Amino acid sequence: MSHPPTMNCMARPKALVLTAPGINCDGELCEAFDLAGAEPMPVHLNRLARNQHWLAEANLIGLPGGFSYGDAIAAGRICAALIRTSILDGLHDAVARGVPMIAPCNGFQIAVQTGLLPNLDSQSARVALLHNDGGRFVDRWVRMQYPTSHCVWTQGLDAPAGADMLPIAHGEGRFMCDSNATMAALESAGQVAVRYAPDDDPNGSQGHVAGICDHTGMVLGLMPHPERYLHWTQHPTWTALSNTVRDTEPPGRAMFRNAVSHVTAATCST
Repeated sequence: MSHPPTMNCMARPKALVLTAPGINCDGELCEAFDLAGAEPMPVHLNRLARNQHWLAEANLIGLPGGFSYGDAIAAGRICAALIRTSILDGLHDAVARGVPMIAPCNGFQIAVQTGLLPNLDSQSARVALLHNDGGRFVDRWVRMQYPTSHCVWTQGLDAPAGADMLPIAHGEGRFMCDSNATMAALESAGQVAVRYAPDDDPNGSQGHVAGICDHTGMVLGLMPHPERYLHWTQHPTWTALSNTVRDTEPPGRAMFRNAVSHVTAATCST
């Protein structure tokens, strides 16, 4: 595999999508980046560890969902440990230079355990994704809210009622902080990027938090799967949606469009 060329103002930005055994949403993540105007580049973690210049040349990064390494020990634990000992410095460098990164579901679990979230400079675990309140795997569509934050992925998202949903599929997604002070700090810093509707929280997350960003606004981790909501026909009751709604982009695709537009604008202005 040849390494990607550096992006210029006329090229499609390069979206590096990490793959590993057990990850099963890399295809959807690649499609999301492609539909949003980027060029997806799926790379196995082992190969990326040997070719870290690909990280240095990526314009966007995706940590997909699934069951990495069988979620042995705990969800995302093994993949996070391997990332910490191989490419974590490269991920830090990428975010520091303004590369947006998205981490849905298992990717969120990995990002938390590597320390990418909630902050790159955090030396201790401040948040965790615990077993769902009901103790069961939950697979359904959930209504979402997008509070004001500095996350580049969620800016301006405001889907109309009935379309304001994202699919979830997880058993360990209950967001919890180590203290009320940490929760308050995330709120005040504008790092809470996605919430479950208060009457539709599927796992008992603290503050109904479904996703957070880091202090730069570049890294978004969320338990829902926006990459599974790229077409209106994926919505469970899409035929009931009005033509006015279906003339716009689904919220999942819009999220990726935000990140690609951010990268393109930043690159073309330099």
